Amino acid sequence: MKKTPNRWFILAAAILTNLSLGAGYAWSVFQKALLEANASQGWVQAQTSLAFSISFAMVPIGMIIFGPKVDSLGPKKFVFLGGILFGAGMFATGFATSLPVLYLTYGIVLGLGIGSAYGASTSVATKWFPDKKGLAGGLTAAGFGLGPLIIGPLAKTLIASMGVYSTFKVLGIALLVVICCSSLVMEKAPAATPASGSSAPTGKTHKEMLREGNFWLLWLIYILGATGGMMIIGSAASISDQYKLVGEATLFVMLVSIANTFGRIFWGAVSDKIGRYPTVIAMFGAVAGGLALTALFKGEGSILAILGVMLVALSFGGFLGSFPGITAENWGVANVGTNYGWMFTAYGVAAIAGPQLGARLAQANKGDYSMAFYIVIGMALLGIVLQLFYISKLKKA
Repeated sequence: MKKTPNRWFILAAAILTNLSLGAGYAWSVFQKALLEANASQGWVQAQTSLAFSISFAMVPIGMIIFGPKVDSLGPKKFVFLGGILFGAGMFATGFATSLPVLYLTYGIVLGLGIGSAYGASTSVATKWFPDKKGLAGGLTAAGFGLGPLIIGPLAKTLIASMGVYSTFKVLGIALLVVICCSSLVMEKAPAATPASGSSAPTGKTHKEMLREGNFWLLWLIYILGATGGMMIIGSAASISDQYKLVGEATLFVMLVSIANTFGRIFWGAVSDKIGRYPTVIAMFGAVAGGLALTALFKGEGSILAILGVMLVALSFGGFLGSFPGITAENWGVANVGTNYGWMFTAYGVAAIAGPQLGARLAQANKGDYSMAFYIVIGMALLGIVLQLFYISKLKKA
């Protein structure tokens, strides 16, 4: 008789996998070094930030491609595949001395690796804990958010000692080994048996979901909510340097990572108290208020500006934590993995829009991000209006 795996061991492996994948969020540390290394080629932030945008735009595509196969073939194969793609993409970036190669390696290959491994590791963790889904989902999501907190300072140390390109190679090999080894313990969870008197999970397919206007309204709300966070995460080091918010840009990246991670837990608790949709409105309010603080009080060592940026990162974590539940609530749990993959394409759009918006407007305004901040404030206010409209639609239905 086959021994039942220890589910806590599987959860630990999933957290370790997602923590490794979270290295992708440390982009602003890598970007600063890449710009310095390629100054002679005239690289600018608007060009290099596109690699980060492509990478996280590929994450939902990877989830859509690989996600439906995880249940039939098991999570182990897709976490392993994700580790190979992620590590290979990171390693190959160590040879990316042209922008097209950077877009291919850090953008497409690494991003698809995150999509494959993150979707599978998060899915297997929650399925092994049907009695503690919130705990399992929260811990695995927190692992992803904490990645830059650990990888960022490590990357900075390696860059200082061996240069950015050798750092990509070392991290690529190390993270490939960590993720692939973690995958080896990720056994498929036993099929859930419906409790007495209950029926099997039901829900709409992604094709049915995509035909509904409510999907596209929530999809747009998700884009409006995630764009500011992606701009902050993709440009954290540059924003800190521009306004001299803290003495060390890596410390600022760590503060943003902490806020992003804590937001996934904090807004979940708020949601339990006041409901999902009022929470979304509160998060939009935090984004608008946070960026207003940063825009109005930016300057050397400004505590209010730092607090403002952290409010945006806090809310970004909340949007990522809220929309899986919103998707399940509207279209059922039977196909929630695939359905959320489609909803998550909104995150992909935000991954392109946020960093590009910040980088291009900063470049056009001599490094000043104020115009980008005000545009995102407008997006947050529009998000509040659309969420109120959605709530009114539900009341009339």
